[in-house]
Amino acid sequence: MAGVRPVGWNRYARLRRSRTIHVQVVRKIENNVTILDVEGVVKLGESARAFSTSLDQVLREDFGPILINFEAVEYMDSTGLGELIGYLQKFNQGGRSLALVKPSHRILSLLKLTRLDAVFNIFQSTSEAMAFLTGGNDSQPQS
Repeated sequence: MAGVRPVGWNRYARLRRSRTIHVQVVRKIENNVTILDVEGVVKLGESARAFSTSLDQVLREDFGPILINFEAVEYMDSTGLGELIGYLQKFNQGGRSLALVKPSHRILSLLKLTRLDAVFNIFQSTSEAMAFLTGGNDSQPQS
């Protein structure tokens, strides 16, 4: 029975190929902190380019710390992670802090596996991240 596929497999495969996966990034500023609310999938191709473009706009047009909200990010591959690392370096070179908020269990596991959880400031709530970025209290990133 090698090569047997489930009923409807061809239809499913066509749907997967035809479906365009997007990422949406909404940018706002609160208390001089640029907040990026990211939603969807960040992976090789169009979505990684859109994510990178959003980070580049923040780098060029805004000043101060950056909070990236990952609560609605379903998936991020190594391309998205690479963009994030590259922009972390650029923001750090400019003396700007970056915090990640509410990464999914899968993304947090990836960050821990690659030991990037020690590089990024990661928080489970927006209020903790905002306090850290604005110096409002002694909030510390999770380990």
